[in-house]
Amino acid sequence: MDIQEYEDKEYGIEVWGDYACFTRPEFKVERMSYDVITPSAARNIFQAIFWKPAIEWEITRIEVVNPIKWISIRRNEVGAVGGGKTDAKPIIATEKRQQKNTIMLRDVKYRIYARMRFIPVRDRKGTSKRETGADENPKKYQEMFERRASKGQFFTAPYLGTRECSAFYRLLNQEEKGGADLINETKDLGFMLYDIDFSDPKNITPMFYRAKMERGIIEVPDKDSEEVMR
Repeated sequence: MDIQEYEDKEYGIEVWGDYACFTRPEFKVERMSYDVITPSAARNIFQAIFWKPAIEWEITRIEVVNPIKWISIRRNEVGAVGGGKTDAKPIIATEKRQQKNTIMLRDVKYRIYARMRFIPVRDRKGTSKRETGADENPKKYQEMFERRASKGQFFTAPYLGTRECSAFYRLLNQEEKGGADLINETKDLGFMLYDIDFSDPKNITPMFYRAKMERGIIEVPDKDSEEVMR
């Protein structure tokens, strides 16, 4: 296949779960979730279903189906980290126990959309500069994702923000985009974590954007746009 003939393709999946926590970074001690799923959390779900070094997922749109509902959970946590091989002292849970409160979301359902972008071998970090070979067919990655997603398969279990919040999903068709069942709510969600920029290992940078929901729909800007702040 000629790479020039290839076009990035957008996919949509519906994800849901009993609980979700998309942690706000400004809260250091006790966790508090954003109102809705972040683009980085949405990207992680797509990557859990299918990921290869030859592709990257770019979130384009988030649709909120279920009303935004909150729940407060108080639980015991251990306020210490175990030592390494040279310091194998045990942690006494009763001595290091701390009660912490988490404000999280409950009964969530979203439709998230992402564009699968192909990265030629010559543009991938840590690879040789050789030209893309004949076996490097971009369309095969689309077909692999479609086959896996249609069967509900995944490489790692998808989750909603934190690993304790399990997620379920199904592949959407184009007719379901912008369905009438979205919440009829318009809201300025403020500055939200967009993603983390790992392009420079010595300077890992968080990215933020101003999230606005219009009748349940959040349009996510391109990561190189002026709307994304570093």
